[in-house]
Amino acid sequence: MGFMEQIKERASKKNCLIVLPESYDERVATAAVMIAEERIARVLLLSDNGKEMPGQQRLKRPGIEILDYKNSPGFEEMAEELYELRKNKGMTREKACGLLQDPLYYGAMLVHKGKVDGMVAGACHSTGDTLRPALQIVRTAPGTKTVSAFFLMVVPDCEYGDNGVFLFADSGLVEFPTEDQLVDIAAASAKSFEQLTEGEPVVAMLSYSTKGSAKNERLQPIISAAKRVKEQYPNLKIDGELQVDAAVEPKVASMKSRGSNVAGNANVLIFPDLNSGNIGYKLVQRLAKAEAYGPVTQGLRRPVNDLSRGCTAEDIVGVVAVTCLQA
Repeated sequence: MGFMEQIKERASKKNCLIVLPESYDERVATAAVMIAEERIARVLLLSDNGKEMPGQQRLKRPGIEILDYKNSPGFEEMAEELYELRKNKGMTREKACGLLQDPLYYGAMLVHKGKVDGMVAGACHSTGDTLRPALQIVRTAPGTKTVSAFFLMVVPDCEYGDNGVFLFADSGLVEFPTEDQLVDIAAASAKSFEQLTEGEPVVAMLSYSTKGSAKNERLQPIISAAKRVKEQYPNLKIDGELQVDAAVEPKVASMKSRGSNVAGNANVLIFPDLNSGNIGYKLVQRLAKAEAYGPVTQGLRRPVNDLSRGCTAEDIVGVVAVTCLQA
């Protein structure tokens, strides 16, 4: 059984309800049918004043709910709650009602209130438009101030990592993370790896230097972040700064970082910035023919995940399955 098939099988046991607010996109409608047929999750589609969706008849099946959200009995109550949440930021009741006309905001409110287990969107919206409601309404998880994004990488015929499975972060959201953000990203990534793979996270804070082989003030946030995460989570295997070969290759690790319980065994790779993280995942995806699942959002109180606007229906199904495991 392949990696994504395992994710889907585990997701199906949770019986989650996931809202897909972009119901009028053909790919989203097709994905909803696939999710229902495979019993990966229950799907909630948001209807706009009863307007017909693509393939409306095929959506009438067990596992798919359709909500005419603008005319729902709880709309006014939802608007009032949004106003209360954001009034200190200048929100008015009128503006709250206006925002909830947007299915992404309505979906985020459903997540916030626990009416659904998560939301997946972005097939026809930008990352900013997709995550803005989540940041404003769902907000960050207790103990973290940083929302970040990762890719799960599954490398074929690979002896490194967790049988070729790695988590790369941040590869999709935080451009130039501070020391505090690196701490949040590393801690969240370790939790995400364990959630999604059921394996033990082994976290490497990556750099062009290994244990002082180079001296530069820009290395200090990486070194300090590794130390702080270790202090907060003493049972977590984390080390840095490490070059990527020392992080994943035992022979190199024995020369460059002898005595480290991470070097040579890392499966969670924390990049110093978005440039390196994005380049890294795409290099591995293309040159090693790896499967790349993401970007997956982490650090939110409840899961909201962003799709690529070039996604396929199959991609949406995979992200929904991952979202179920985060719920």
